[in-house]
Amino acid sequence: MEKIGLLAGVGRLPVLCARAAQALGIEVSAVALLPGVDEELAAAAADCRAINIAQLGKIIDYLKERGVTKVTLLGKVTKELLFAGTHEQPDLRMMQLLMTLPDKKDDTIMLAFVRELAKEGMEAFDQTVLLKTLMPPAGTLTKREPTEAERADMEMALAMAKEIGRLDVGQTAVVKNKAVMALEAIEGTDACIRRGGELSGGGAVIGKAAKPQQDMRFDVPTVGPDTIDSMLAAGAKALALEAGRVLVVDRERVVAMAEENGITIAAI
Repeated sequence: MEKIGLLAGVGRLPVLCARAAQALGIEVSAVALLPGVDEELAAAAADCRAINIAQLGKIIDYLKERGVTKVTLLGKVTKELLFAGTHEQPDLRMMQLLMTLPDKKDDTIMLAFVRELAKEGMEAFDQTVLLKTLMPPAGTLTKREPTEAERADMEMALAMAKEIGRLDVGQTAVVKNKAVMALEAIEGTDACIRRGGELSGGGAVIGKAAKPQQDMRFDVPTVGPDTIDSMLAAGAKALALEAGRVLVVDRERVVAMAEENGITIAAI
């Protein structure tokens, strides 16, 4: 039986990936990297171990013990853990890795992590291999089509999201009337949306896009019910996704929540 390792952060993606792998007869050994990982992961995987992301040596030892040579990284692990002082003390291997980093950009950190796995004969593979069906092609997902003004803001929001992605800063932009309200950085998508909503006074448009240089092995942009919750709190009215490049978790629920609240969603 084929085996894979699943390094899991917060959210539904790790569970969906484990179930998809299970359906294909692939044995999944999962690592819950921080508190808050979906409890259903334990049932969806053949084996699941809680090992904090700061304990890189233990993570590698576990994967080797399970006979894993292919690994995928899914779910939210916010970079603010590096700065907030709330994470576990890094083990020696993680500390050595962090000391070699030229900066703390997302891609810099993740590529270093992937290289450490490779040193132990473990290859990180495309996050979306088992989740292609979650990436909608071009078209409107909701019944309500964007208005002409919303469409213009959507295009601008995606352009801004692509630009901050090129700089490896974030993947989300909030726009209203062709003015940028907020750009995502370390705070994450939901906080960015809420901040942009507060500054816009409602009616803003959200854009979510992959980086131009997106490495599909990690940090693939994702939206889900929490995104819609944040939009509701912000009074936002439209969500633009880069077609074929953004994962939509629990799509039926996302669309239902949007339609109940007059939000339009389009993949562009």
